[in-house]
Amino acid sequence: DMHHRFSDRVRQWWPEKGTAEYYAALVGHDRGRLAFSDGNETVRINLLGFLHYAEVSLGTPNVTFLVALDTGSNLFWVPCDCTSCAPGVELHNYSPSVSTTSQNVPCNSTLCHNGCPRGDVCPYIVEYVSAQTSSSGYLVNDVLYLTTEDEVVKAPIVFGCGQIQTGSFLGDAAPNGLFGLGMDNLSVPSVLSSRGLTSNSFSMCFGRDGFGRINFGDQGTSDQQETSFNVNSIYNISITGIEVGNSSDVSFSALVDSGTSFTTLADPAYTKLSESFNTELKRTRDSSIPFEYCYYLSSNESVIHLPAINFITQGGSKFPVNYPVIFISNQQQRDFMYCLALVKSSKLNIIGQNFLTGLRVVFDRERMILGWKKFNCNIEDSNPLPVNPKNPPPPTLGPNGYSPEA
Repeated sequence: DMHHRFSDRVRQWWPEKGTAEYYAALVGHDRGRLAFSDGNETVRINLLGFLHYAEVSLGTPNVTFLVALDTGSNLFWVPCDCTSCAPGVELHNYSPSVSTTSQNVPCNSTLCHNGCPRGDVCPYIVEYVSAQTSSSGYLVNDVLYLTTEDEVVKAPIVFGCGQIQTGSFLGDAAPNGLFGLGMDNLSVPSVLSSRGLTSNSFSMCFGRDGFGRINFGDQGTSDQQETSFNVNSIYNISITGIEVGNSSDVSFSALVDSGTSFTTLADPAYTKLSESFNTELKRTRDSSIPFEYCYYLSSNESVIHLPAINFITQGGSKFPVNYPVIFISNQQQRDFMYCLALVKSSKLNIIGQNFLTGLRVVFDRERMILGWKKFNCNIEDSNPLPVNPKNPPPPTLGPNGYSPEA
């Protein structure tokens, strides 16, 4: 059976009714390019790791899954004939024996890299950056339901029957599956392109209010900013400088990863960005919570102004960080605090989904470029206007400010 994204099964993970994110999730269905059969909408779910999720339908009869969208990995997997999956989750599991169109990936398939050491199933195991987090099981063929403007497309794809999950997958991250969007030939964008269903490109839009979109085959627009990928296996780009008020010469490469909640930088980039932000802000800093650069909002403060932040990419295009802060409220004391949502790393540089907010980002694998443009994700063809959530909590903020969300 098929569950609509507004069903009670899905709403258990929704934001509280009346919040900005709740209303964002109610925005109407859009049909354009090649999208999931339930629509191209995505929604950030803060209770599930601050990641963007979409509903996808698999198999015959079709079953829906609420999957996290991850440009930092390749394999699409869902919980399946589980030995160890997220407990207490009222969402579907996949069972190959129930779907009449399911087939095991043959041992001699080019996608079965290690053969079949045990029986006639092609095993997989994927380990992720998060500590002790992995998924393992075996590969299957089945149909993924997509839509064009006028018809439903049953696309044959390969994905993981995820029998054993560990680490974060047993908690609040991707409990119903992970949709890998990487460059490997196993990823869904690669499969769709190889079968001639779309061009080898896709876009993701990340709205400030948590609403977003994903479109397969989208190669962007002529007025977008662009920079080249460094390698042909991951979405890695080169940064040649950081602007926070004044320009700072610092060079590093970074992975663009929608599956990472908060942007992570190693030194010297981390210190240069955060210290420049702190200097421009001219406020007393509080580092008593996990983010190092946090600031209290006084009770009589109605407007705050934040410095503009841009990454200068290879080739000179500026990548704007439109919403670099996260708001945190202490409901007992009725205090608000905002933090530079940046995590310090020992070696990894990852532009996470929070620094992608307010942009439509194009992952063009044919031209090997990343494209971006300021965008309102609530409409498909948009002017770069701000999204105004209903009933935002105080305080009211200025042109370079943000409404509290956490």
